[in-house]
Amino acid sequence: MAVLCIVAIMTIISMPLLRDQVAAREIDFIARRFIAHAHLARQQALHLGEAVLISPVSMDRPIPNSSESWDWGWLIQSGCLTKIAKPNCIPKYWFSQSAIDPIYFKGGGKQFQDPHSGKKGILFNAAGAAKTGQGGFVANRLILGHRRAPELERQLILGSGGRWRICNPARDVKRCH
Repeated sequence: MAVLCIVAIMTIISMPLLRDQVAAREIDFIARRFIAHAHLARQQALHLGEAVLISPVSMDRPIPNSSESWDWGWLIQSGCLTKIAKPNCIPKYWFSQSAIDPIYFKGGGKQFQDPHSGKKGILFNAAGAAKTGQGGFVANRLILGHRRAPELERQLILGSGGRWRICNPARDVKRCH
């Protein structure tokens, strides 16, 4: 009876720690997956010699527009992305990620929103550089949160050289800014 009581007490004590560990693994997994897909989009732009876009998708249709949220997933698309699209242009969808609940992008991922067009996404040009629709360089961050562990946060930072990194503000205060 004493052994069962000790095991029960240890289980009760360790449950919050286990919950936090599971949440940390989930948020790290989504962060790594997003960065891997962003690398794929950049590699496709370099390989194809044309613009490739990674953008959020809406729940009801897989076509990007400005009213979508990264929380519903993302899509990698090429073709028909230039201002002057060919009349018979057919967009190519390379890869998509579905909803990522219980992980969410804080602020809906508004950090990668073109200030000129209002469209969300990261457009890689044929040289592999992340650019806005007006040609400006995109160096920014997306911030991931976890619904079951609100204190948990990861920042996905795209640097000016095109390098991505994952920053944990609770541990890497200097690297996150």
